Amino acid sequence: MKKTIEVVAAVISDGDRFFCAQRKDEGELARKWEFPGGKVEPNETKEETIIREIKEELKTDIKVLGYLTTVYHEYRTFNLILHAYLCKINNGNLELTEHLNSAWLTVDEMLEYDFAEADRPVIKKLLELK
Repeated sequence: MKKTIEVVAAVISDGDRFFCAQRKDEGELARKWEFPGGKVEPNETKEETIIREIKEELKTDIKVLGYLTTVYHEYRTFNLILHAYLCKINNGNLELTEHLNSAWLTVDEMLEYDFAEADRPVIKKLLELK
């Protein structure tokens, strides 16, 4: 039986653009684009997780503005539950420590990038809100 991983994703906005990051060359999702975030730890709220993960991965303090959507996706080697939250930067400049590349993209521009499958419904939700 495949393991299930629960993660949160920060959909960080600046006007009509959103911060997107490209994963490193490892695992099933190598080089795919995503909204940054990470695994929910025991005894941690989803909001606490997202603030901690962005501080660890991107050296930036963010504010969670609100819940966006939850995605359930079955990958080849694991199942994923992804909770996406709209966020904004409080302090910092999104310094890459875990990713290959990053870009501030409009929702329309995201459609031209190779996003991880679980992140695609988040883009669809952003398109609906546009």
